[in-house]
Amino acid sequence: MRFDLNELERAHGIVGTAVPATPAYAWPLLAERLGTEVVVKHENHTPTGAFKVRGGLVYLERLKRERPDVPGIISATRGNHGQSLAFAASRHGVRAVIYVPRGNSVEKNRAMHAFGAELVEHGEDFQAAREEAERRAQFAGLHMVPSFHPDLVLGVATYALEMFRSAPDLDILYVPIGQGSGISGCIMARDLLGLKTEIVGVQSTEAPSYALSFAAGRIVTTATSNTLADGMATRIPDADAFALIRKGASRIVQVTDDEVAQAIRAYWTDTHNLAEGAGAAALAAALQEKSKLAGKRVGLILSGGNIDFDLFRTWIGTDAAPAAQRAVA
Repeated sequence: MRFDLNELERAHGIVGTAVPATPAYAWPLLAERLGTEVVVKHENHTPTGAFKVRGGLVYLERLKRERPDVPGIISATRGNHGQSLAFAASRHGVRAVIYVPRGNSVEKNRAMHAFGAELVEHGEDFQAAREEAERRAQFAGLHMVPSFHPDLVLGVATYALEMFRSAPDLDILYVPIGQGSGISGCIMARDLLGLKTEIVGVQSTEAPSYALSFAAGRIVTTATSNTLADGMATRIPDADAFALIRKGASRIVQVTDDEVAQAIRAYWTDTHNLAEGAGAAALAAALQEKSKLAGKRVGLILSGGNIDFDLFRTWIGTDAAPAAQRAVA
Protein backbone atom coordinates (compact mmCIF):
# COMPACT_ATOMS: atom_id res chain seq x y z
CA MET A 1 0.00 0.00 0.00
CA ARG A 2 1.57 3.23 -1.20
CA PHE A 3 0.60 6.76 -2.07
CA ASP A 4 2.67 9.85 -2.76
CA LEU A 5 2.41 13.39 -1.43
CA ASN A 6 0.43 14.57 -4.45
CA GLU A 7 -2.18 11.87 -3.84
CA LEU A 8 -2.33 12.83 -0.17
CA GLU A 9 -2.83 16.48 -1.11
CA ARG A 10 -5.63 15.51 -3.49
CA ALA A 11 -7.27 13.44 -0.76
CA HIS A 12 -7.02 16.43 1.56
CA GLY A 13 -8.93 18.44 -1.01
CA ILE A 14 -11.67 15.80 -1.18
CA VAL A 15 -11.97 15.70 2.59
CA GLY A 16 -11.95 19.49 2.74
CA THR A 17 -15.22 19.71 0.82
CA ALA A 18 -16.96 18.41 3.94
CA VAL A 19 -14.46 18.60 6.80
CA PRO A 20 -12.52 21.79 7.56
CA ALA A 21 -9.03 21.29 8.97
CA THR A 22 -9.37 20.35 12.63
CA PRO A 23 -7.46 22.33 15.27
CA ALA A 24 -4.21 21.31 16.92
CA TYR A 25 -3.96 23.04 20.28
CA ALA A 26 -1.23 23.27 22.91
CA TRP A 27 -3.18 23.15 26.18
CA PRO A 28 -1.29 24.61 29.16
CA LEU A 29 -3.05 22.51 31.81
CA LEU A 30 -2.26 19.32 29.90
CA ALA A 31 1.34 20.51 29.66
CA GLU A 32 1.39 20.91 33.44
CA ARG A 33 -0.10 17.46 33.86
CA LEU A 34 2.47 15.82 31.56
CA GLY A 35 5.38 18.00 32.59
CA THR A 36 6.24 18.88 29.00
CA GLU A 37 4.85 20.62 25.92
CA VAL A 38 1.91 18.81 24.34
CA VAL A 39 -0.15 19.39 21.18
CA VAL A 40 -3.58 17.76 20.76
CA LYS A 41 -5.05 17.06 17.31
CA HIS A 42 -8.81 17.44 17.74
CA GLU A 43 -10.43 14.88 15.46
CA ASN A 44 -13.39 15.04 17.85
CA HIS A 45 -14.25 18.27 15.98
CA THR A 46 -15.25 16.66 12.64
CA PRO A 47 -18.89 16.50 11.46
CA THR A 48 -19.17 12.91 12.77
CA GLY A 49 -17.14 13.54 15.92
CA ALA A 50 -14.24 11.29 14.85
CA PHE A 51 -11.35 10.97 12.39
CA LYS A 52 -12.89 8.11 10.40
CA VAL A 53 -15.07 10.46 8.35
CA ARG A 54 -11.98 11.37 6.31
CA GLY A 55 -11.50 7.81 5.12
CA GLY A 56 -15.15 7.38 4.25
CA LEU A 57 -15.15 10.49 2.09
CA VAL A 58 -12.09 9.43 0.10
CA TYR A 59 -13.29 5.83 -0.25
CA LEU A 60 -16.76 6.82 -1.50
CA GLU A 61 -15.37 9.42 -3.88
CA ARG A 62 -13.32 6.78 -5.70
CA LEU A 63 -16.05 4.14 -5.53
CA LYS A 64 -18.67 6.44 -7.00
CA ARG A 65 -16.28 7.72 -9.67
CA GLU A 66 -15.25 4.23 -10.79
CA ARG A 67 -18.64 2.52 -10.23
CA PRO A 68 -21.29 5.23 -10.67
CA ASP A 69 -24.09 2.64 -10.63
CA VAL A 70 -23.02 0.91 -7.40
CA PRO A 71 -26.29 -0.14 -5.70
CA GLY A 72 -25.04 0.38 -2.17
CA ILE A 73 -22.37 -0.35 0.37
CA ILE A 74 -22.24 -2.62 3.39
CA SER A 75 -19.80 -2.80 6.28
CA ALA A 76 -19.43 -3.55 9.99
CA THR A 77 -18.46 -1.24 12.80
CA ARG A 78 -18.52 -0.40 16.50
CA GLY A 79 -19.51 3.13 15.50
CA ASN A 80 -17.09 5.63 13.98
CA HIS A 81 -16.35 3.68 10.79
CA GLY A 82 -20.08 3.25 10.25
CA GLN A 83 -20.80 6.93 10.84
CA SER A 84 -18.06 7.78 8.36
CA LEU A 85 -19.55 5.57 5.65
CA ALA A 86 -23.11 6.70 6.31
CA PHE A 87 -22.06 10.36 6.15
CA ALA A 88 -20.08 9.89 2.92
CA ALA A 89 -22.69 7.63 1.30
CA SER A 90 -25.46 10.16 1.94
CA ARG A 91 -23.42 12.85 0.18
CA HIS A 92 -23.21 10.59 -2.90
CA GLY A 93 -26.78 9.28 -2.77
CA VAL A 94 -25.61 5.72 -2.06
CA ARG A 95 -27.43 3.23 0.18
CA ALA A 96 -25.45 2.21 3.29
CA VAL A 97 -26.11 -0.97 5.31
CA ILE A 98 -24.11 -1.17 8.53
CA TYR A 99 -23.78 -4.21 10.79
CA VAL A 100 -23.09 -3.69 14.50
CA PRO A 101 -22.71 -6.24 17.31
CA ARG A 102 -25.53 -6.63 19.82
CA GLY A 103 -25.10 -4.30 22.76
CA ASN A 104 -23.30 -1.72 20.65
CA SER A 105 -23.25 1.93 21.71
CA VAL A 106 -26.83 3.18 21.61
CA GLU A 107 -25.78 6.71 20.82
CA LYS A 108 -23.42 5.66 18.02
CA ASN A 109 -26.22 3.55 16.57
CA ARG A 110 -28.56 6.55 16.67
CA ALA A 111 -25.94 8.72 14.98
CA MET A 112 -25.39 6.20 12.16
CA HIS A 113 -29.13 5.98 11.59
CA ALA A 114 -29.40 9.77 11.57
CA PHE A 115 -26.72 9.93 8.87
CA GLY A 116 -28.85 7.60 6.75
CA ALA A 117 -27.51 4.10 7.48
CA GLU A 118 -29.66 0.98 7.65
CA LEU A 119 -28.54 -0.74 10.87
CA VAL A 120 -28.47 -4.49 11.46
CA GLU A 121 -27.48 -5.99 14.84
CA HIS A 122 -25.63 -9.30 14.70
CA GLY A 123 -23.24 -11.24 16.91
CA GLU A 124 -21.54 -10.55 20.20
CA ASP A 125 -18.54 -8.55 18.94
CA PHE A 126 -17.18 -6.67 15.95
CA GLN A 127 -15.63 -9.76 14.34
CA ALA A 128 -18.96 -11.61 14.28
CA ALA A 129 -20.71 -8.57 12.83
CA ARG A 130 -18.05 -8.20 10.15
CA GLU A 131 -18.24 -11.84 9.08
CA GLU A 132 -22.03 -11.62 8.74
CA ALA A 133 -21.76 -8.37 6.74
CA GLU A 134 -19.38 -10.12 4.34
CA ARG A 135 -21.87 -12.98 3.90
CA ARG A 136 -24.73 -10.56 3.32
CA ALA A 137 -22.74 -8.62 0.74
CA GLN A 138 -22.29 -11.73 -1.39
CA PHE A 139 -25.99 -12.37 -1.92
CA ALA A 140 -27.36 -8.81 -1.67
CA GLY A 141 -25.12 -7.36 -4.39
CA LEU A 142 -23.78 -4.67 -2.10
CA HIS A 143 -20.19 -3.43 -2.12
CA MET A 144 -18.39 -4.59 1.02
CA VAL A 145 -16.28 -1.84 2.59
CA PRO A 146 -13.53 -3.29 4.78
CA SER A 147 -12.32 -1.71 8.00
CA PHE A 148 -8.84 -1.28 6.55
CA HIS A 149 -8.20 -0.27 2.94
CA PRO A 150 -5.68 1.96 1.11
CA ASP A 151 -8.33 4.59 0.40
CA LEU A 152 -9.40 4.65 4.04
CA VAL A 153 -5.79 5.09 5.11
CA LEU A 154 -5.27 7.78 2.47
CA GLY A 155 -8.29 9.64 3.79
CA VAL A 156 -7.40 9.52 7.46
CA ALA A 157 -3.78 10.38 6.66
CA THR A 158 -5.08 13.87 5.86
CA TYR A 159 -5.35 14.60 9.59
CA ALA A 160 -1.71 13.59 9.99
CA LEU A 161 -0.79 15.91 7.10
CA GLU A 162 -2.51 18.77 8.93
CA MET A 163 -0.91 17.83 12.24
CA PHE A 164 2.64 17.54 10.94
CA ARG A 165 2.39 20.74 8.92
CA SER A 166 1.16 22.68 11.95
CA ALA A 167 3.64 21.01 14.33
CA PRO A 168 6.55 19.58 12.29
CA ASP A 169 8.88 19.51 15.29
CA LEU A 170 7.04 16.88 17.35
CA ASP A 171 9.42 14.46 19.04
CA ILE A 172 6.79 11.81 19.68
CA LEU A 173 3.19 11.19 18.59
CA TYR A 174 0.81 8.84 20.41
CA VAL A 175 -1.94 7.29 18.24
CA PRO A 176 -4.73 4.87 19.28
CA ILE A 177 -5.09 1.63 17.33
CA GLY A 178 -8.40 -0.01 16.45
CA GLN A 179 -8.15 -1.56 13.00
CA GLY A 180 -5.00 0.43 12.28
CA SER A 181 -5.92 3.03 9.65
CA GLY A 182 -5.14 6.03 11.86
CA ILE A 183 -1.64 5.04 12.90
CA SER A 184 -0.88 3.78 9.38
CA GLY A 185 -1.87 7.17 7.98
CA CYS A 186 0.34 8.92 10.52
CA ILE A 187 3.32 6.73 9.63
CA MET A 188 2.89 7.30 5.90
CA ALA A 189 2.35 11.07 6.21
CA ARG A 190 5.42 11.39 8.44
CA ASP A 191 7.55 9.50 5.97
CA LEU A 192 6.28 11.46 2.97
CA LEU A 193 7.13 14.72 4.73
CA GLY A 194 10.58 13.45 5.69
CA LEU A 195 10.07 13.96 9.44
CA LYS A 196 11.69 12.07 12.29
CA THR A 197 8.78 12.04 14.76
CA GLU A 198 8.60 8.84 16.80
CA ILE A 199 5.15 7.26 16.45
CA VAL A 200 3.80 5.18 19.32
CA GLY A 201 0.66 3.07 19.04
CA VAL A 202 -1.80 2.63 21.89
CA GLN A 203 -4.04 -0.34 22.62
CA SER A 204 -6.22 -1.53 25.46
CA THR A 205 -4.95 -4.22 27.83
CA GLU A 206 -8.33 -5.90 27.18
CA ALA A 207 -7.87 -5.93 23.38
CA PRO A 208 -4.10 -6.09 22.77
CA SER A 209 -3.95 -7.98 19.48
CA TYR A 210 -1.70 -5.46 17.70
CA ALA A 211 0.52 -5.04 20.77
CA LEU A 212 0.94 -8.80 21.07
CA SER A 213 1.60 -9.07 17.33
CA PHE A 214 4.16 -6.26 17.47
CA ALA A 215 6.01 -8.02 20.29
CA ALA A 216 5.89 -11.41 18.55
CA GLY A 217 6.73 -10.16 15.06
CA ARG A 218 3.72 -11.99 13.61
CA ILE A 219 -0.07 -11.79 13.69
CA VAL A 220 -1.48 -12.75 17.09
CA THR A 221 -5.23 -12.83 17.69
CA THR A 222 -7.16 -12.67 20.95
CA ALA A 223 -10.28 -14.56 22.02
CA THR A 224 -11.99 -11.46 23.44
CA SER A 225 -11.91 -7.67 23.19
CA ASN A 226 -13.77 -6.61 26.30
CA THR A 227 -12.56 -3.05 26.69
CA LEU A 228 -15.07 -0.27 27.33
CA ALA A 229 -13.02 1.79 24.85
CA ASP A 230 -14.94 0.29 21.94
CA GLY A 231 -12.89 2.04 19.25
CA MET A 232 -9.95 -0.18 20.23
CA ALA A 233 -11.93 -3.42 20.59
CA THR A 234 -10.11 -5.46 17.93
CA ARG A 235 -9.41 -9.21 18.19
CA ILE A 236 -7.81 -9.85 14.80
CA PRO A 237 -5.20 -7.46 13.37
CA ASP A 238 -5.27 -6.55 9.69
CA ALA A 239 -2.17 -7.98 8.04
CA ASP A 240 -1.46 -4.90 5.90
CA ALA A 241 -1.89 -2.58 8.85
CA PHE A 242 0.35 -4.73 11.00
CA ALA A 243 3.09 -4.67 8.36
CA LEU A 244 3.01 -0.87 8.27
CA ILE A 245 2.91 -0.53 12.06
CA ARG A 246 5.72 -3.02 12.58
CA LYS A 247 7.92 -1.08 10.16
CA GLY A 248 7.00 2.48 11.13
CA ALA A 249 6.05 2.57 14.82
CA SER A 250 8.58 2.43 17.63
CA ARG A 251 6.35 0.49 20.06
CA ILE A 252 2.80 -0.09 21.23
CA VAL A 253 1.73 0.91 24.73
CA GLN A 254 -1.11 -0.90 26.48
CA VAL A 255 -3.47 1.10 28.70
CA THR A 256 -6.14 -0.11 31.11
CA ASP A 257 -9.75 1.02 31.09
CA ASP A 258 -9.05 2.82 34.38
CA GLU A 259 -6.18 4.73 32.75
CA VAL A 260 -8.45 5.63 29.85
CA ALA A 261 -11.08 6.88 32.31
CA GLN A 262 -8.47 9.06 34.00
CA ALA A 263 -7.48 10.49 30.61
CA ILE A 264 -11.12 11.24 29.74
CA ARG A 265 -11.40 13.12 33.02
CA ALA A 266 -8.17 14.99 32.27
CA TYR A 267 -9.40 16.10 28.86
CA TRP A 268 -12.67 17.25 30.41
CA THR A 269 -11.10 19.19 33.28
CA ASP A 270 -8.04 20.55 31.43
CA THR A 271 -9.56 21.38 28.03
CA HIS A 272 -13.35 20.98 28.36
CA ASN A 273 -13.24 18.52 25.45
CA LEU A 274 -15.22 15.31 25.40
CA ALA A 275 -13.17 12.24 24.44
CA GLU A 276 -14.40 8.72 23.85
CA GLY A 277 -12.33 5.83 25.15
CA ALA A 278 -10.13 5.41 22.09
CA GLY A 279 -9.91 9.18 21.78
CA ALA A 280 -8.42 9.46 25.27
CA ALA A 281 -6.07 6.48 24.87
CA ALA A 282 -3.16 8.53 23.50
CA LEU A 283 -3.22 10.78 26.57
CA ALA A 284 -3.50 7.72 28.82
CA ALA A 285 -0.34 6.29 27.25
CA ALA A 286 1.53 9.59 27.56
CA LEU A 287 0.59 9.82 31.23
CA GLN A 288 1.80 6.25 31.72
CA GLU A 289 5.15 7.21 30.12
CA LYS A 290 5.34 10.67 31.71
CA SER A 291 8.79 10.03 33.21
CA LYS A 292 10.21 9.49 29.70
CA LEU A 293 8.80 12.67 28.18
CA ALA A 294 10.64 15.48 29.96
CA GLY A 295 11.94 18.01 27.44
CA LYS A 296 10.11 16.43 24.50
CA ARG A 297 7.39 17.97 22.37
CA VAL A 298 4.51 15.49 22.49
CA GLY A 299 1.61 15.06 20.07
CA LEU A 300 -1.65 13.37 21.01
CA ILE A 301 -4.38 12.23 18.63
CA LEU A 302 -7.80 12.81 20.19
CA SER A 303 -9.38 10.57 17.59
CA GLY A 304 -13.04 10.99 18.57
CA GLY A 305 -15.55 12.17 21.12
CA ASN A 306 -18.45 9.76 20.54
CA ILE A 307 -19.02 8.38 24.01
CA ASP A 308 -22.39 7.32 25.42
CA PHE A 309 -23.60 9.57 28.22
CA ASP A 310 -24.05 6.69 30.68
CA LEU A 311 -20.46 5.52 30.13
CA PHE A 312 -19.19 9.10 30.38
CA ARG A 313 -21.07 9.52 33.66
CA THR A 314 -19.65 6.24 34.97
CA TRP A 315 -16.07 7.16 34.08
CA ILE A 316 -16.31 10.85 34.99
CA GLY A 317 -18.98 11.14 37.64
CA THR A 318 -17.11 10.14 40.79
CA ASP A 319 -14.27 12.63 40.21
CA ALA A 320 -15.97 15.43 38.27
CA ALA A 321 -17.49 17.29 41.22
CA PRO A 322 -14.40 17.14 43.46
CA ALA A 323 -12.20 18.29 40.57
CA ALA A 324 -14.49 21.23 39.90
CA GLN A 325 -14.53 22.13 43.59
CA ARG A 326 -10.73 22.03 43.74
CA ALA A 327 -10.50 24.25 40.67
CA VAL A 328 -12.85 26.85 42.22
CA ALA A 329 -10.99 26.73 45.52
